[in-house]
Amino acid sequence: MKFLSIFCLAASCFSAHAALVEKAVIYQADGVPCEGFHVYDDALQGKRPAILVIHQWLGLTDYEKDRSRQLAAMGYNVLAADIYGRGIRLEPANAAPVANQYKQDRKLYRIRLDAALSQLTRDERTDASRIAAIGYCFGGTGALELARAGKDIAGVVSFHGGLDSEAGMQAQAGNIPAKVLVLHGGSDPFVKPAELAALEKEMTDAKADWQLITYGGAVHGFTSKSYGNDPSKGVAYDEAADRRSWEAMQAFFAEIFKKS
Repeated sequence: MKFLSIFCLAASCFSAHAALVEKAVIYQADGVPCEGFHVYDDALQGKRPAILVIHQWLGLTDYEKDRSRQLAAMGYNVLAADIYGRGIRLEPANAAPVANQYKQDRKLYRIRLDAALSQLTRDERTDASRIAAIGYCFGGTGALELARAGKDIAGVVSFHGGLDSEAGMQAQAGNIPAKVLVLHGGSDPFVKPAELAALEKEMTDAKADWQLITYGGAVHGFTSKSYGNDPSKGVAYDEAADRRSWEAMQAFFAEIFKKS
């Protein structure tokens, strides 16, 4: 009987994981082919809330794919975007110039973001009234750009993202329908106090529904174990901040996706 119980539990876990369908998706961004990662639970029927995941500065990696699987297992229809274009996957030594191209040209960044968002919105499983975007580091900036651009989505979440904006492209009052959640490392050396203050003013002036959660002692990249655990380097994993920020995201989704 004990063996049977263990077998049934194992079979149940296998079935749950087997229900996840994942595939590469090719889509166009202003004529440029991009290769995103689509994952969903095919045991669920009909439309459901959808999440766009925006990668960090290296491009679409296993990290974003794993986060996408976590979200799909929670019942979301998930697309991990490809901002750089098909086949462009970088190493830390050569990532900065590519990432900076988009950070210095927010119009270009928004074109790539919009293409991915449109791909997710068109999918037959997506409830178009319940879409959110999340992003990590470089991708956190991207999530905020979707809000600044006035995209009609339910919400955006920035995990240890860059918070700066481009002149003339800040959020406009009355044109920021997405609710905004910023999850920030209190000791992040790459986000200066003036940048944080500017974001707060920008969101307030735009009359956005926004919130900021700061994790004391956490530095840049606090959700990624690949950065190690030495905060003196300015980039490091922080288990508590990782767990708390994920829980904050889940609570945020529960609020913004709640049907009236």
